[in-house]
Amino acid sequence: MVNLVKKIQNNIFQKNLFERGSGLIVGISGGPDSVCLLEILARLQKKYDLKIILAHVNYALRGKDSDKDQKLVEDLAQRYALELFVLRPKVGKKYSEKSLRDVRYDFFEKIRKENYFEYIAVAHTLDDQVETFFMRLIRGAGLSGLTSMKFRSGPASTRGNDRSSTRGGKIIRPLLNISKKEILEFLKKNKIAYRTDRTNMTNKFFRNKIRNILIPLLEKDFNPNVKEMVFANSLSIADDYSLLLDLAQKEYAKIFSKTGVGSVQKILALPESLQRMVLREAIAETKENLQDINAAHTEEILKAIKSSKNKTQRVSFGGLKVVRNDDKLKVS
Repeated sequence: MVNLVKKIQNNIFQKNLFERGSGLIVGISGGPDSVCLLEILARLQKKYDLKIILAHVNYALRGKDSDKDQKLVEDLAQRYALELFVLRPKVGKKYSEKSLRDVRYDFFEKIRKENYFEYIAVAHTLDDQVETFFMRLIRGAGLSGLTSMKFRSGPASTRGNDRSSTRGGKIIRPLLNISKKEILEFLKKNKIAYRTDRTNMTNKFFRNKIRNILIPLLEKDFNPNVKEMVFANSLSIADDYSLLLDLAQKEYAKIFSKTGVGSVQKILALPESLQRMVLREAIAETKENLQDINAAHTEEILKAIKSSKNKTQRVSFGGLKVVRNDDKLKVS
């Protein structure tokens, strides 16, 4: 097996994940991925003169198992002589993967700012990347949804995938090209304890079905290297989308005024894919994010601006109002 520490050191260097002397908030659940991340960063701490603080969220969704996760994290903090912050949020009955993630990242960001640290390190892996790709593909994501997570990106709350920045991003993912198999082998070889979330083995959740049913089927009957293939393609899609987004932002600046008023004729003069992306840019500029905005919303606006009817066309969704009057399109 390739030396995992060396592989992650290469990621740090090649992806410019952090600078010497940086402060890292390390998100740790107690599971194998985050325990592996902590172990490797601890080994590199002296080399890079890192300041490390641990952050753990106990959602208390698994009863005693959640408390055992927290106990392991507390033991790790003591073992590595690191400061630990723990959040026990109140989680209502109606929660989603996204709502839990928002709580987690808000907590990490709060600690980062309070301690004047530079980065938040999270333990997303190659397997996470592949699972997310299939989830979005099956749910009908467009090109932006199929872009990969990045080794370094902006806060999770900033305008969705379209606005994830690789330069100046505060969230780093040193394990993003590391497989779960490599991580488990590393932990076993080094006799490092971790917690296993038993709910990951059930197929109650969509992600678990992808992990436990779809991907093993594809590996068995279609391509044993399907994970590596999907990972490579998701990175390629991300690069292509980044280029298109840059072009769309330049076109947006030409077409729309600072008050959010644009020219319908200039929008329709663009290729259709750019029309959609410019409209999404107009929404992002007004709403400051693209959360809960999907392809159907963009198509509604396109239908309004392509209408041959003389009367004013109006479209409303997600707190936004879009009005087309002759050649003027106003997003507010």
